[in-house]
Amino acid sequence: MFELFVELSSRLRVNLMGYDYSGYGRSTGKPTEYNTYADIEAVYECLQEKYGIAEEDIILYGQSVGSGPTVDLASRLTNLRGVILHSPLLSGVRVLFPVKHTYWFDIYKNIDKMGLINCPVLVIHGTSDEVVDYSHGKKLWELSKEKYEPLWVKGGGHCNLELYPEFIRHLKKFVSTVNKRKTSKSNPIGDNDEDKLHEPFEHPEMSRKSLDSNIGNPKKMEQPEKSRMSTDQVDRNKKKKGWIW
Repeated sequence: MFELFVELSSRLRVNLMGYDYSGYGRSTGKPTEYNTYADIEAVYECLQEKYGIAEEDIILYGQSVGSGPTVDLASRLTNLRGVILHSPLLSGVRVLFPVKHTYWFDIYKNIDKMGLINCPVLVIHGTSDEVVDYSHGKKLWELSKEKYEPLWVKGGGHCNLELYPEFIRHLKKFVSTVNKRKTSKSNPIGDNDEDKLHEPFEHPEMSRKSLDSNIGNPKKMEQPEKSRMSTDQVDRNKKKKGWIW
């Protein structure tokens, strides 16, 4: 993920902090649901205590299973700048079975926590996702208190959405919008902010190289445009915000 993190930091002009779950990558510990909650809590505390980043300057980003710890933390904070859910799941059991009720043994019960998030929520999901059906993303977006225009990537799969040019464009619009508004539970995105969603950009974004080399593309997935390297210049004098991915 490092290459994507560097590119997002540059093109969106944000500071970005990523982390491995316990038992994944080079992290010690065991890969359990509880430990992933402790992991993101530790990263959040590090941002506040070591780097002095205020809660209202943080955007949480959760992809796939990462939507679990992201939604959990976001549901317990009150002044986040925003939340981005990328190919999220309603819950662990619901990925496998279309159940209508939440069972005690289920994991990552995002469906039951979405209503507790008090900041703008952007949901991104591919319409041809064969791992987590995009109906999960649609339902989570519907349950959000402060809905931001979602991005349903036509033909997109579970692990290749960064290939599509609309991916970076939509992230840019979201970051720009939440940076221009005050973070407040009583100040949802209004009509003026919604109008800004459709403002044109001076420099159209291009798709980029996929970083997922271990998972094959879904059979029914449409092919995005050819990837090209970014030529965006970083405004190093612009104040940056913090992300947790």
